[in-house]
Amino acid sequence: MKSSFDIYEMVTNLIIERLEQGVIPWQIPWKVENGLPQNMIHRKVYRGFNFWLLLTVVDKFGSPYFLTFNQVNELGGHVLKGEKGFPVVFWKILEKEEKDGSIDQVPFLRYYTVFNLKQTEGIDESKIPSSEAHDHDFDPIAQAEQVIECWTDCPQIRYDQSHAFYSPSGDYIGMPNPRTFFKDEQFYAVLYHECCHATGHINRTGRHEKLPDHRFNSKGYSQEELVAEMGASFLCYLTGIQNATIDNSAAYIKSWIRKFKEDKKMLLIASSMAQKAVDYILEHQSEPRPAGSNQLVPQIAKAS
Repeated sequence: MKSSFDIYEMVTNLIIERLEQGVIPWQIPWKVENGLPQNMIHRKVYRGFNFWLLLTVVDKFGSPYFLTFNQVNELGGHVLKGEKGFPVVFWKILEKEEKDGSIDQVPFLRYYTVFNLKQTEGIDESKIPSSEAHDHDFDPIAQAEQVIECWTDCPQIRYDQSHAFYSPSGDYIGMPNPRTFFKDEQFYAVLYHECCHATGHINRTGRHEKLPDHRFNSKGYSQEELVAEMGASFLCYLTGIQNATIDNSAAYIKSWIRKFKEDKKMLLIASSMAQKAVDYILEHQSEPRPAGSNQLVPQIAKAS
């Protein structure tokens, strides 16, 4: 079996190759009943601060769909009396002419108000998209499952969440129900992503303590997302499920590497940090069950 260095280098080069060829936009690989916050007309999921703010609203009202006041009226409905909307913020670039005749672009923060679908009435049901969860018979993949089962200090995994996340303060992982993923392999790719985040905890590698800025969309946050997705890509390769996950991983990485102006060097830095995250998981593996268990984990550990 190839050394861990060769494996990590090969997967990193594969990701870079995908980036250079151009990849499809990242797609959320699951669909829960509530879904992710999105404009009902344009069907685009909100991003950044808006995503996290409206996600709490989705959990409260049970609908992922949002509309402006005018959009509600255009659909023949109205906002219920007494309901208050939620701000959606965005940056608008204004051009300002300087004294020397040059044009300076000034970012200007703007916002508009949206209402959750459940705060309205009168909209024809035929105009409301279905929000049923995706459901399929989830079939655990033994090799992929074993890495998690044998990780001795793996944080608690809480299922049936509306989205995937790692909570540093509580040191636990939240995951949607495995049945809501479109492919079994995608479930493990997302779980590995959150597991790699978890390796940064102070009681593991302590990587999070070294981040200069933890705010969403900051450089430190963006780098941590690259580390987690690169780590997930390595684990997907090591467990043999990379063919079903590599393109979406590359697309996700592309969405974050833009923060560094497409700097491939940052990807290499993240790759090095991700290797340490994966090494931590593989170095903290218990002996797998001898009867009928897959022997991949011991093989990986020897190659590390």
